[in-house]
Amino acid sequence: MKIHLFDADGSEFIFPVNPEEIKITRSKGYETISVLSLGEFDFPTGEKVKEITFSSFFPAVYDSYCNYEDIPDPLEAMQTLTRMTASKQPVRLIITDTPVNVLVLIAAHDTTFKGGEPGDVYFDLTARTWREMKVHTKVAPAAVASAAKQTATTARADTKKTAKTYTVKSGDSLSKIAKLELGNSSKWQSIYNLNKTTIGKDPNKIKPGQKLVMPS
Repeated sequence: MKIHLFDADGSEFIFPVNPEEIKITRSKGYETISVLSLGEFDFPTGEKVKEITFSSFFPAVYDSYCNYEDIPDPLEAMQTLTRMTASKQPVRLIITDTPVNVLVLIAAHDTTFKGGEPGDVYFDLTARTWREMKVHTKVAPAAVASAAKQTATTARADTKKTAKTYTVKSGDSLSKIAKLELGNSSKWQSIYNLNKTTIGKDPNKIKPGQKLVMPS
């Protein structure tokens, strides 16, 4: 799997390291109307724009987990995402081996620099599917008042947090990772308990490129 971005000029950007997971959010839009003496009612207003989110990092040095050898400079890669975020033009997002091939706007990307990993730049990216504006007929007040008498459905936002992950680097150990990520090297056992399937029977034999789930 590879993640591609094509801007309006046809320039291609390929993310050097695949994320642990890609989340696609689809939801229904609702408008809340307050009716005197009856309370609040939610009415569906159409499908909301889909959001595609994922997290990864730009490594300073090529490693076996990278998609290609000629990886971009992390700061230059970050600036490319910043430029696409600031642009008013949609970009095409293609994720190979998946059905994702859509025009999107880069809604946000957050950057993180971690101690002990000089040069690497971590990021969280949110893309929203782009579509042309459509003109809708304004609903008459009488129609809105009539609709307020119908049974409403409440849409609740998904507040489940995505588990934090760590990519094993050369020279890492579980105690070192526990010290960097959890602030206490003695918490390595908690990391191992969550990742026994990935690591195997020997906690001392972690390998570069492995994605480890961090305790919350």
